[in-house]
Amino acid sequence: MSNSYSSLCDDFYLDMHINTELDLPTQRDTILAFFERIQKRFPSMGCFYRRENNEYCLEEDRSAGQYRWITLEIDRIGSGVANPSSFEEAYDQHRLILELIPYMLSVNHLDIDSLDVTFAMDFDYIGSHDEVIAEALFGSTAFNCLLDMPSARAIGFSPAVVVALSDDCRTQGRISVESKTTPDLIAGCESGKQKANCDEAISLSFTVRQYPATTGKFDSLKSFENQCRLAEELMAEKIVPNFVQPLTNVIAQKRLT
Repeated sequence: MSNSYSSLCDDFYLDMHINTELDLPTQRDTILAFFERIQKRFPSMGCFYRRENNEYCLEEDRSAGQYRWITLEIDRIGSGVANPSSFEEAYDQHRLILELIPYMLSVNHLDIDSLDVTFAMDFDYIGSHDEVIAEALFGSTAFNCLLDMPSARAIGFSPAVVVALSDDCRTQGRISVESKTTPDLIAGCESGKQKANCDEAISLSFTVRQYPATTGKFDSLKSFENQCRLAEELMAEKIVPNFVQPLTNVIAQKRLT
């Protein structure tokens, strides 16, 4: 399926995370062999580095705006593609990671705590992110009455909600909308003192998480396919019309004023 979401936001990300019960291997040869195998499939991923907390990352050059990345954290493996031309472009990378980790990182079905598939969007806006989020998502809710008070102003609107998507609660959906502004930052932006630092994005992410059942062997590839299908359906039916479009409408209106 083509990436139809790029026209709705400034940046779109399709990520996967594998959360493990045990710490991941830290041996030099194991880590380098894993990333070398990924680079063999995606030769343009040439930037490898270690972060201060001993997490490792292999990624493409980010300057083009479209790039891939893979991370090894203490107990989490991440895989992502920024602004993919199609969903399948990202899915192919994620499948490769799921295929490699059993024999290259010794992560088997017993070691997987949960598997996440995330669709994320950034919306560039210079100004109060909280006011945009409040107007777009809270206008007809009980929370809006708090903004009717004299001198009231939205300064802490970053909602996050988790819902069960299955009877056993092992399939869950999490929607979050994150503001990147603070009262001090907005004051600086409005006075013209911190304009450069105000160029941040409102972030929206929707994650479908799967916890393995207590019986049977967890098939991560099969679960991944099911999660992708479910995430696509919910994005199209719920997230875009009820979250994305209200945000983009309010941003567009505020830019005109």
